Amino acid sequence: MSAVISLLSVVPGRLSKQWVLRWLGTLSIALSFILLPARVLAANALPGTHSFVADAVRNVAPAVVRIDTERVVERQPFDPNLIDPLLRDLLGEPGYGPERQRGQGSGVVIDREGLVLTNAHVVEQVEEVNVTLADGDQRDGVVIGRDPVTDLALVRLEGGESPKPAKLGDSDALDVGDWAIALGTPYGLERTVTLGIVSSLHRNISSLGFNDKRLDLIQTDAAINPGNSGGPLVNADGRVIGINTLVRSGPGAGLGFAIPINLASRVAEQLQQAGEVVHPYLGLQLIPLTARIAREHNQDPNALVELPERSGALVQSVLPDSPAQRAGLRRGDLVVKAGDVPVDDPQTLLQQVDQAEIHQPLTLQIIRGEKDLQLPVKPEPLPGLG
Repeated sequence: MSAVISLLSVVPGRLSKQWVLRWLGTLSIALSFILLPARVLAANALPGTHSFVADAVRNVAPAVVRIDTERVVERQPFDPNLIDPLLRDLLGEPGYGPERQRGQGSGVVIDREGLVLTNAHVVEQVEEVNVTLADGDQRDGVVIGRDPVTDLALVRLEGGESPKPAKLGDSDALDVGDWAIALGTPYGLERTVTLGIVSSLHRNISSLGFNDKRLDLIQTDAAINPGNSGGPLVNADGRVIGINTLVRSGPGAGLGFAIPINLASRVAEQLQQAGEVVHPYLGLQLIPLTARIAREHNQDPNALVELPERSGALVQSVLPDSPAQRAGLRRGDLVVKAGDVPVDDPQTLLQQVDQAEIHQPLTLQIIRGEKDLQLPVKPEPLPGLG
């Protein structure tokens, strides 16, 4: 302050003291903006500082495990008449019988009882499961339940103290553009971390060519490779938001997909309680119908039937001896409501069926020609699982 007073005492008469004070204030503000980036850079360069990715990984990494499996597969027998006699003399008779096949995937510990959530295809038809913890300790694992429809499975660690479980997030709260961090053991490389964003939500797995699954997936550009299957997809806070399940190869390669953790948690709870998940089914094959598609169809002079010009789930076929057949549904019926929920596409109907109770009537409103019908259908357990 004394330096300012001294400066003011020598200011020429044509310059006011107020002008000098205003000039000094402007100079101090400008200097603060010039020095601000330097301060930020210095803070980031301090020893011990890390990115949010490192902090998030540190939270969840102790719960990420590698899963090694072994299964017995039957070796295909060779026709002895097709084997060159010279090769038979050199190599002996071809081997017959079963052979052991090894596989590998990832998983994440979700509770203090040592339950590991992973993909169903990782532990499909396995005889031995070996789990390697983050600290290198190896444990035996027991598969307590698989659900092929959602590609989820639950494995219990045997012996010893269980590692700290991962914290679970809320996949329903995700937005496109949120950070996504994938952890796992791709190609057997342990403790691998990749970073990306949530590229899309509610990606129907049937659009990827999997018609035997019921899943809306999280799409991410975080690298997911073979061996990542079953590992966690986490957010910027280090909370699990999904279970890595597949990556698209060929055209469009680089797109990874994960099962939302809210669905995975519900499936894991059912697997823990009952060892299986019961999925209701009606026995319908459906295609989406919109007013525009119906209009174009009806304008075709070769069209066999006239479709209602509105959105809904159009019945393409009815499976024999199914709940839908017993309820009287037919090819060409348009489902426009399930219970009290309007149906604009097959996915909406499937969601309502998934939430329905087994053997309890689910009323479908359908349009058949010029008729508006109400048909009660009793869902049954989806057959052919195991």
